[in-house]
Formats: sequence, structure tokens, C-alpha cells
Amino acid sequence: MQPSDYIWMNGELVPWQDAQVHVLTHALHYGTSVFEGVRCYETEIGPAVFRNAEHVDRLLRSAGLYYMPVPFSAEELRRATLETIAANGLRSCYIRPIVFRGYGTMGLFPLEARVDVAIAVWEWGAYLGDGSKQDGVRAKVSSWRRISPQAMIPHAKAGGQYLNSILAKIETHKAGYDEAIVLDEHGNVCEGSGENVFAVRDGQIVTPPQTASILDGISRRSIMRVARDLGFEVVERDIARAELYLADEVFVCGTAAELVPVREIDDQPVADGTPGEVTRAIQKVYDDALHGRDERYRDWLDPVPAQARTGAPLG
Repeated sequence: MQPSDYIWMNGELVPWQDAQVHVLTHALHYGTSVFEGVRCYETEIGPAVFRNAEHVDRLLRSAGLYYMPVPFSAEELRRATLETIAANGLRSCYIRPIVFRGYGTMGLFPLEARVDVAIAVWEWGAYLGDGSKQDGVRAKVSSWRRISPQAMIPHAKAGGQYLNSILAKIETHKAGYDEAIVLDEHGNVCEGSGENVFAVRDGQIVTPPQTASILDGISRRSIMRVARDLGFEVVERDIARAELYLADEVFVCGTAAELVPVREIDDQPVADGTPGEVTRAIQKVYDDALHGRDERYRDWLDPVPAQARTGAPLG
């Protein structure tokens, strides 16, 4: 990890090395945290955060689902994100806002523990490795199933829930693959360890529905919009595991990974083992949207105000 200069904690910018919590922080012991993954890109209108408001909204909704009242408004968190990027002098970066139960009580009843909020930003390259967006990745269907909605809340981006993804990620990494694909409790395709999944069959793009225990990805929604704007049919439905092997194309998407083709699944090449035309067409427009090169999606960008980049407070 490449350290930056400052992290925003509970309303204040503190030096990176001083952004610490107590060893008895509740979230450290019980996973009582929710978070977001967001990116800021260098664009022709300056550094801008991709779908900042939507990420803040999901963060607050995740916190609400786990009974964590956030002591800041959505607008305060949005502006804090922009100010933190500016304070660190970054033109592009990854952004990690987190809401967590802090120090003050122990045990499984969490409501007496304080709710803390932090926003960190740092430079972070391709999540699935250099060349992943161009060449595609090798994936393996994990033996670990996605958490059931009868046990937890898949729609919440909660820290403790990601132990499920970590098991899948380690299993597939040790087997020599780049990424995991996880099935839901019924054996249908759910998602990657940290990405949503799309398959292309006979010109139609299919992706698992929200009833398949997926996280309602903001990148997923953005790509569905781009695909439809390009004239493709996008269908949300259950996807059988075998359909991945029969697909013409498969790709995954997420904030950290962006849009990445999958060239092989369980040692079976996807079609001819190279990224397909549909994937490439969507990937190009989506990349243009991320970097502000397509006017149709300019409202997805939240620019870092010029006055913040010069050190002046946002009014």
C-alpha cells in the first residue's frame, strides 16, 4: 500500500500514521463495520470521483441495516471525500470510507459502542493485476457458497461478511487462479469475490438478479446502463454454473477491478479464450465514462473543486 498524507477521521484530517484505533475496538473483534470502495479519476475537468453520491448513499444504507447511526450527513461525507483527496494532492486514487463500532464496550450487543467514521485515499493500481483489463483473467468456481440472505444481509457492504469472500479468494489463489466465482445457496452463479458477474450468450447479456445474494454493485448498474445505451439486451436472471462454460463471453466488474474480461473458468476457455467484441465495446465506453470522455455520463462524476485543491475550505 502506498501511504498518503492524511486520513479523515470523525470530521478531522489527521496524519496517515496517526489514524489509529484502540485494540479493543468493537469492529476489530466482531466485524461490526460497513464500508465502500470508490475511485477518483484524472479527467479533462480535473480529478473527479465516480458516482460519489451513490457510494455515500449505499454506505449510509448499509450502516442503517446494521443499526449504526452515522453522525454525519450524506452531504458532509461527500464533501469530506473531496477534501481528503485535495488535502493529499492526489489526481487519481482509491477511496475507502468506513463506518465502524469503536472502542467502549465488548460483547455481542453493540448498540452502546460508539460509531466512528473514517475516509482514506491512496494510489492503487489494477486490483486483479497489471494487464487484467487487456488480457482477461483465469477464474475458478469456489467451493465456498455466498452467504445466505437468511443468515446475513448480502445487500449490505459489511466488513464481517467479507470473510466469505476471503475464503473464496484464498482458495482460488492457492489453486493458481486470478479470481473466484461464487455460487449462491441454490447453486446458481452469484458473483466474484469482489465483483459482479456478466455473461454473454447469443448477443444477450445476462447477470444474476438481486435475489441471488449479490451485492447491488454501483459499477454493475453503470455497466448495465452503458450496455443498454449501446443497444445490447441486458437480462437479470438466474445463471446456472454450466452456462459459464457455454458462454460466448464472461466479464466481471467492480470499483477496484473496473471491467475485466474472464478468459478461462475452471480450466475451460471462454469461447476462444480471448476477450470478446461485446466485452470490448462496453469496456471502452465504460472507461470513457470513468475518465470523463463521454458527455452522456458526465453527471456520474463529482469533481474535486479547484478551491479545495488549493487548500481553501469548501464553502
